[in-house]
Amino acid sequence: MELSLKLLVEAGASGPLVFTDQPLSFWGGYDAHSGEVIDRRHPLSGQRLAGKVLVFPGSRGSSSGSGVLLEAIRNRTAPAGILTLEPDHILCLAALLAQELYARTVPVGLITPAFFEWAASHTGESASLTPDGRLEIF
Repeated sequence: MELSLKLLVEAGASGPLVFTDQPLSFWGGYDAHSGEVIDRRHPLSGQRLAGKVLVFPGSRGSSSGSGVLLEAIRNRTAPAGILTLEPDHILCLAALLAQELYARTVPVGLITPAFFEWAASHTGESASLTPDGRLEIF
């Protein structure tokens, strides 16, 4: 499967898809040192997202979440790519700051509701995202 996405932060990424239908708060819900989801009420609790392409509705919580994601990008424990249903300024801020401060980032892209529904049953499949927004699942 191949499709084109609108990237809010342009970069390439590859890794297995990880899907959740629940928003995630990076502030208090994600460990920037290990890459683990530490919110024990979240469906992804205990999973490490480093090197994976996260598909979720978006983040929740305060703007402090951008600091946690920024630290995770610096530590190389952030998801390889982030795909959301709605533009998420908190995620984009972290990704853009990482680009400026550390010369690395994670892509943040917008997906359609149809792809979101499809991804629900395709967790673990390999994904590759190009800086121009081409997503390939294989």
